[in-house]
Amino acid sequence: MSNMQQNFNAGQTQGQTQVNAEQWMASTKEIAQAATDQAQAAGNSASETTQQKQEEAAGFIQQTGEQVKNMAQGAVDSVKHTLGMDKN
Repeated sequence: MSNMQQNFNAGQTQGQTQVNAEQWMASTKEIAQAATDQAQAAGNSASETTQQKQEEAAGFIQQTGEQVKNMAQGAVDSVKHTLGMDKN
């Protein structure tokens, strides 16, 4: 295989990896937002005591969503670094 073909294949793989990572991160953000929305809706319809517990759960879900988002960003950054696409 020629060097040009290898470079093309590497670039194609790199681009596909970046797209997949970005799609996964966007999906993770959507899931986290949906979970937060559901927790908030449940909290609004509950009694004050139940509402307090569900707001705590919403906070936990939101924290978890942020952690997942940060992990996804870390994975994207790691892939970019591995492929030499990072800006550093």
